[in-house]
Amino acid sequence: MTLDEFFNCFYIKKMLDITSWTPEYVVANEESCSNHLSKLEVRDAIPLLNCTQLHDLKDNSLVRFRGMIQDMQDPECYLEHYEVLGKVDSNSIRTQNGKFRDVLVISKETETVDFKSVNNRYGERRSMFVITIPGYNNWALDHDRTNIGVDGCQHNVANNAGCAKRLLEHEPMDTDDSMTGRSTAKKPTLHIEPALAEEQASSSKNVVSGEKTAKVLSAEYLLNSPIPERPSKACLVKLYSNFDEPTLNTLIDVVGFLSVDPALDGSTDQMEDFPDEIPEHHATNPPPSLIPRIHAISIHKLKHTNPMLQNVCDNAGTQCDIWKDIQNLLTQCLFEDKVAADYLFCHLISTVYIRNELESLGQFSLNLANVPTEALPYYTEGIYEILELLLPASHYFPMTLENMNTKQFVPKKDYATNKLTSGLLQLAPHTHLVLDETKLQPGKLESSGVEAVQSVAHLIKTQKLKYNFQFYQLEFNTDVPVLIFSEGRSMLPTNCYLPLMPDSDAIKLIVETLTAGKHFIQPKLSDMRKFLTLQRVQEFDMKTFDPEIIQNDFIQMRKETDASADDLHSLLVLARLIGLSRGKKMLDRDCWEYAKQLERERKRRLDVFAKRKNEL
Repeated sequence: MTLDEFFNCFYIKKMLDITSWTPEYVVANEESCSNHLSKLEVRDAIPLLNCTQLHDLKDNSLVRFRGMIQDMQDPECYLEHYEVLGKVDSNSIRTQNGKFRDVLVISKETETVDFKSVNNRYGERRSMFVITIPGYNNWALDHDRTNIGVDGCQHNVANNAGCAKRLLEHEPMDTDDSMTGRSTAKKPTLHIEPALAEEQASSSKNVVSGEKTAKVLSAEYLLNSPIPERPSKACLVKLYSNFDEPTLNTLIDVVGFLSVDPALDGSTDQMEDFPDEIPEHHATNPPPSLIPRIHAISIHKLKHTNPMLQNVCDNAGTQCDIWKDIQNLLTQCLFEDKVAADYLFCHLISTVYIRNELESLGQFSLNLANVPTEALPYYTEGIYEILELLLPASHYFPMTLENMNTKQFVPKKDYATNKLTSGLLQLAPHTHLVLDETKLQPGKLESSGVEAVQSVAHLIKTQKLKYNFQFYQLEFNTDVPVLIFSEGRSMLPTNCYLPLMPDSDAIKLIVETLTAGKHFIQPKLSDMRKFLTLQRVQEFDMKTFDPEIIQNDFIQMRKETDASADDLHSLLVLARLIGLSRGKKMLDRDCWEYAKQLERERKRRLDVFAKRKNEL
């Protein structure tokens, strides 16, 4: 072992000893702790709350949580430092840290907090409502569970709620004296009081009896999952700095101190003097057994949702020719239509890579039309089952009249609870939304259904979503690739509309083909999953390709087909995605020519189907 290797091993071992960290220790060593947590091996040693049962974790222990910022609450004031007085000996004064805590730390029998002390210091923090990635697929969950060595990945509301009873038996918190420097001799039992002292909070903690009992908010409402049938796990993350940096829908990996004291539960509190504030109080103080708090020490933004690639440079195990296997799989699943397979391949690795005021560059929404009626209704769900094996996050949505008329599609502000209630389209970046328009039957779209169609169309065209604040709307950026299956051309706009040209024999065998496809990809799934994610986030050089070739080809296109600037832009996006799908890092002549070939074939098909429609 070299000297560098020795010191590296010693450094890692020291960093991994994080189970003894306390809020006091982190406050005294914030910079070094932050540096430690920037190391992937250190973060991996911390329990991942996404897949760990709450009753297996202690209050104030260090945890990780990975998810999407769904909502942000108003800033709150807290006691950053405060003086604690002895009840018997008034000269006995100590200073207690309040950062990274929801509760005041005192010995109830012998101490009290001096709220009038001029030495007290107040701080400001902000709470973010973070949920596990909506539409996170089962294989990704299994990967998380397997790699942290925890049995029984905890990802549903029922299991979360089941922890409540155990948490009610919460033991008094103890401080780590090796970190704080306090003596262990005859240490008094510590009692945890709510962060707002009883003297100050009594006016808002009065219990109202009789007919004035407030309605308890449901767990479904509090968890606020964009996809209610696939409920997310949620946490309230307390942020102490860089308040303006996190934005809605950002993917984050947060490390902090877990706070699950039952005293934090305000969901059944009655406030006689402030009845109008009861709903908001209940919503912002949910049961910690359902929605635990995390006091953030370190927050990392995530570039993607694939748990197999925590480091995007980790591509050593990915085969350079795995793209051929993906192309072959998609071709078989699309009735032996290789052209459609290439377009779908491009869709699967598409992402918004540049934004300006007018457009979002890089998105590639796709409408695969002319789905054979003989293959319905099984086909669309069957091919989605293949796609969800490849993608870490996705959601299949049948566009039935009932769904379009009744589902909430966009987030809406509930001013009674001061909560942003989520909608189906509030998805994390790179979450694929598969819309099945073949399920749409003749009937009437209600006004809510029309608004839903408009919201989906706006997202597809701009990759922005309008949030409903009732009195006004605000747009937020999204990056949600949308794939639409339809029999005719979709009523929704897309970047690319392609009618399938299915092989007649393939139609008859499609059920067997999709079943066989699931078995075919099993040995290669890991490489396929890594490849699709890596190529999505891969830098791609378009500038080194000879611009004169593009210019000359565009002139020729205008002579032949009266092509527009938008057509050229679409061709450049397609050429870029073709290059990425082949594992390349820059545009070359082969990719450019093949993109032109694909577009010629696509437009030929459009002409064929237009003639057929006119003949009917």
